[in-house]
Amino acid sequence: MQENKQPSEIQGELPELPDGESVQPQPANEQAAPDTDTMPRLEETLRQAELKAAEHHDAWLRARAETENVRRRAQEDIAKASKFAAEKFAAGVLPVRDSLEAALASEKQTLESLREGVELTLKQLNAAFQNAGLTEEDPTGQKFDPNKHQAISAIEAEGEPNTVLNVLQKGYLLHGRVIRPAMVMVSKAKGM
Repeated sequence: MQENKQPSEIQGELPELPDGESVQPQPANEQAAPDTDTMPRLEETLRQAELKAAEHHDAWLRARAETENVRRRAQEDIAKASKFAAEKFAAGVLPVRDSLEAALASEKQTLESLREGVELTLKQLNAAFQNAGLTEEDPTGQKFDPNKHQAISAIEAEGEPNTVLNVLQKGYLLHGRVIRPAMVMVSKAKGM
């Protein structure tokens, strides 16, 4: 049977190994020497991480600069587009002005030649409107559309109410968008 030993007695004894060697205890406050292989690996890993971070930062700066350049160019394009939006239309209207000036400069005009000149000038103006996407809105006989027409008055008439009877001033659309509504007179049911 083994004796009961006190903790103070156990602490001083060392276990014996099979060849008669004993294990030497290390003091608790002493640490094992750092593994010399792990330090270079950690330093190399840190260096690689720093290089990658610098590379990503550089890429981010370049992307940010490119985004800023794209934004600036887009703003310049928008400014130019709005500034020169009427350029095509203006080029189409210039011949109309030239024709009107030529008609006024001519001293020997007959009523018939003046009329012919005005008709030709109107054809030039219509061509300029068509090229610019400007179309005429003449709704005579159509159902009244408050999005395209402006009713000036309502007249009792036979037929369906809210039909355009008379156009006082034509309307105009630019690529389907109302530039000026047509001023119209519409029908209303009798007795109302």
